[in-house]
Formats: sequence, structure tokens, C-alpha cells
Amino acid sequence: MKKNSCISFVFIVLFGLSVQGQSKKWTLEECVKYAIQNNISIKQSELDTKTAAIDKKGAIGNFLPSLNASASHSWNIGLNQDITTGLLRNQTTQFTSAGANVGVDIYKGLQNQNTLRKANLSIVAAKYQLLKMQEDVALNVANAFLQVLFNKENLKVQKEQLGINEKQYARSEELVKAGSIPRGDLLDIKATVASNNQNVIAADNALLISKLSLAQLLQLKDFENFDVVDDTDVKDENNIMAQSPAAIYDKAKEGRTELKIARTNLEIAQKNVEIAKGAFQPTLQGFYSFNSRVSYADVPAFDSMGNIIGTKSPAPFFDQFSDNKGQSFGAQLSIPIFNGFSAKNNVERSKVSLERSKIAVEQQDLDLQRNVFTAFADAKGALNAYESSVVALESRQGAYDYAKEKYAVGLMNSFDFNQSQTLLTNAQSDVLRTKYDYIFKIKILEFYFGIPLIKN
Repeated sequence: MKKNSCISFVFIVLFGLSVQGQSKKWTLEECVKYAIQNNISIKQSELDTKTAAIDKKGAIGNFLPSLNASASHSWNIGLNQDITTGLLRNQTTQFTSAGANVGVDIYKGLQNQNTLRKANLSIVAAKYQLLKMQEDVALNVANAFLQVLFNKENLKVQKEQLGINEKQYARSEELVKAGSIPRGDLLDIKATVASNNQNVIAADNALLISKLSLAQLLQLKDFENFDVVDDTDVKDENNIMAQSPAAIYDKAKEGRTELKIARTNLEIAQKNVEIAKGAFQPTLQGFYSFNSRVSYADVPAFDSMGNIIGTKSPAPFFDQFSDNKGQSFGAQLSIPIFNGFSAKNNVERSKVSLERSKIAVEQQDLDLQRNVFTAFADAKGALNAYESSVVALESRQGAYDYAKEKYAVGLMNSFDFNQSQTLLTNAQSDVLRTKYDYIFKIKILEFYFGIPLIKN
């Protein structure tokens, strides 16, 4: 008995945990934050910012001296010259040499300075690009989120309509048995019930697909139990519709990321022109080198008259390294005179890219103006459509209630009654469609006005 109680307790706990895991419903804010943290496109943009930071390190490195070291060890067999004495001898010798070179740019036509400035601008552009990607993902998630809510409410409407028609079918069966209505009316209602059942299945499938699409945007692997909260109020909480399109456009020009990207790219293009022009100027480089060598072969011994009287062991390694060392330093000036139009062509290409960047800024400004005014008109039209659909639904609901009363007392046939039901269902669907369309259009206007989709 005690064992069964333990098993029951474990089952209840596991079942409770399972229900708790399945009851998790995501808010719009949670969806957006999760997508920003896990979306693949955003991760790729983050890598672009890291690449820009690496490029800046390379630009800083251009100001630092270059240091290179070299070493070699060689064997010479037969008649060869002793590099320490300069004499030709028939012997096998070994030599070790080592050296180091230091070079630094003293002046390079300001190319290093402009390259560093360009690298800083590239970091800014990469950050703007990352922000733009985050904004795009946030809008896509919001659209997908609202689509899920629309499909959920549409499914409820279809189920409610199916329930009403099933009750009506049962009521009609009683009326047919009582002889109040003909059997043909019952068949019409039965066909309507079957049609409503198909609508429920289609709405259920649409909801499943919309959940799947949102889960894919979030990069969720386990989306079988994925669901969102049912919290949507149709209201302009930030009173964005009180603003004029011109005011929204002026605010958008200050903060829209795509315009900042275009302007930053224009500055980068200007730096490219300056870098290309730097190739026409002279360059001055400083250098310093050190080298030494060591021989492992016996060296000749000379008498006071300069005659060879034999050989002696070579001096110790470090003594030779110190005695044979040599140094050189100086500066090298290079003046470009003619390079096959290479520098000139680079400048011309950079100027063409600059003109394209200027046009891109103008085009982005025009696109922003058009998008803002279009979004405002769309939001205003969506509001009017929603308000009209609400009024139409109220009228359809009244007409349906009246038709229901007439049908109940036999003053309306089943065909006219079914038509009234269909019109009511269509009106309910129009309200849902225009409702979520208006919500999304408001979000887009707020987006242009600089109101974040989610509050940090």
C-alpha cells in the first residue's frame, strides 16, 4: 500500500511538471528578446562587428615598427671561401649567421591615418547593421506573433459557429419530427455543419503553421508545445496617430538605422578617396639592421711576415659573434613618378564609389519619406477598416438574431437562415483580420517614430 502511494505521488509530481512545461505561454516581449539572442542572421551580423574590430587592430598595426629576425646555418664542402677570413680553402666548413631588421613608416601620404579612421567608421557601420538586423527580426517576430493570435481567435470563431450550427441541427431534427419544417431544411443545415467542420480544420491547420513559422523565427527546436499569450488590445497607447506624417518623418530622419548606415558608408567612401590619393605622395621609411656570423672551421695562423705557419682553433662562439657583428641604419625615400596609371585609376574608382554613396544617401532619404507617409496612410486606412468592420459585425449580429427568431417560428426557410449565418461569420472574420492588420500598422508607425517594439 505504501509502495502504491509513492508511485502515485511520483506520477502526480511528473504530471504536474509536464503540465507546467506545456502551459508556458510566450509574450511578444519574450519572443522578440529570444529571437534577438538566437537568430542566425543576427549572429552573423555580430561576427561582422568582430571582423571590423580586427580590421581596426590591423590599421593600428600600420603605425608600429616591423621587426624581423633571421638565422641560417650552412655546410660548405670542397674549395670555398672562408667568410671570416676571405681566403679560399679546400675544406669542409660550417657557418652560422643571424640578423634582425627593423622598419617603420615615417610618412606614407597619410594613408595609415586615413585607414585607421576608415576602420573606426567600419566598426560604427557594422554596429548599425547589427541594430538594423535586430529591428528587422523584431518586426518579423511581431508580425508572426500577431498572425498566431489572429489564427487562434479565428479558430475560436469557427468552433463557436460550429457549435451553434450543431445545436441548430439538433433543434431542426426535432422540428422535422414535429412536422414544423420540411426535411429539406434539415439537409441544408447538415451541409452547413459539414462546411463549418471543414472551416474548423482549416483554421486549426492555419494556427499550427503560424506557430511553426514563429518558432522557426525564434530558432526553437522544441515547438510542439509552443504557444503565445492571448493579450491583444486594439488601441493606440502611444497616440501615434495624433502625429502628422511630416513629424514622424522628421523624427525618423534622426534615428532610423538604415539612414545612419548610408551616411556612415558615405564617410567610408570619402576616406577611401583620401587613401587612394595618398599613393601620389612620397613615402619615407626608416630602417635598422643588425647581423653577425660564426665559423666552426680552423683558421690559419700567420707569422710576423704574414706567412701561413699552420692552423689554430676558431675563437669561441660568442667572441666570434661579437667580433663579426655589423649594423646599418638609415632612411629610404620613395617618390612615385609613373606606375602605369595604377594610382590614378584607384582614385577615379574611389570617386565613383563616393558618388554612388551620395546617391545611396539621397535614395535612402527618399525611401524613408515614402515609407513613413505610406505607413501613416496604411495605419489610418486600417483603423477606418477596423471601425467599419465592427459596425458591420454589430449589424450582422442583429440581423442574425432576428433571422434566428423568424426561423424558430417557421417564418424563414433554412437557405435564408444559412445565408444570415454565413454573413455573420464573414463579418466576424473581417473584424479579426482588420484588427490585427491595424495593430501591426500601428507598430510600424511607432517603429519609424523611434518607439521601441519592446521596452528594456
